[in-house]
Amino acid sequence: MMMTGSMKIATAAALVAVALVGGASAFTNSAAQRSMVPSSSRAVAFVQTTTTFSARSQLSMVAVDTSDIKNGMTVELNDGEPYRVISFSIMKQARGAAKTTIKFKNLMKGTTIENTYRSGEKFEKAMIEKKAAQHTYKDENDNFFFMDMETFEEVVVDSKIVQDKVTWVEEGMECNLIYFKEKVIEVLLPPHVVVQIVETEPSLKGNTANAHTKPAVLSCGATITVPGYLEQGEMIRVDTDKKEFMERA
Repeated sequence: MMMTGSMKIATAAALVAVALVGGASAFTNSAAQRSMVPSSSRAVAFVQTTTTFSARSQLSMVAVDTSDIKNGMTVELNDGEPYRVISFSIMKQARGAAKTTIKFKNLMKGTTIENTYRSGEKFEKAMIEKKAAQHTYKDENDNFFFMDMETFEEVVVDSKIVQDKVTWVEEGMECNLIYFKEKVIEVLLPPHVVVQIVETEPSLKGNTANAHTKPAVLSCGATITVPGYLEQGEMIRVDTDKKEFMERA
C-alpha cells in the first residue's frame, strides 16, 4: 500500500516521540541511580581528589633566580643534591648582563663548590624539613641515636653526617635534624650550650679576664680556649657556631 505524504509525516513524528521518551527514561534512570549513592560517598570522592592535588602542590619545587640568592638559602642543583649558599658576589659589566658568583656547600657530602651564573639564571629551592630531636646515645659504630621530639621515634644518624660537630653533641642535647627527601642530611646544634670544664690548667693568682687564656676540655668532648681564671669543674656557656667561651653559667 502506498503511503501518502501526510501518513509519512505522522509516522516520522511518532518515531521522534518514541526516541524522546526513551532518552528521557534513560536520563531519569541515570539520575535515580546517582541519587541512590549516599551523598557522603560522593563527598568523600571529591575530598580525596582535592587532597591528592594539594599534596602534589606542596611537593612541587619553588623556582628562584640569581636576584633572590641569599646567604643560608638552600637550593637543589642539577645533580639533585641540596646546596647551601655560603657567600655570593655580583660582578657588573660595562656591556651585557651582570654575573653572580656563588659559593655553595653540599649538605650531603660536606664539600664546597663555586659557580658563576648569568643574571636571571634560575634555581630550584631544596625542599628541606627541620625536626627537633634529642640525642640519646652513640653506639660502638659511631652511629648517633636521636629521639624525634614530636613522634618519639628513634632516628639513627651516621657520624659522617654529624661531621665536625661530633665532639659537641652531648647526650640529652636537643638539636634540629635537617631532612632532604626524607633522609637526614645535617645536624644543627643549638646556638649556645652550657657545659662543664672537665680538664684545664690550674688558675694562676693575679689572672684577670683578658690577661691569660688556656685550653680547656669540655664535658661534651670539645676543646676550646677559655680565660685563665676559670677552674676545672666550672659550668660555662659556649657559642657553638664560633666555638667560643661566652660566660660563666
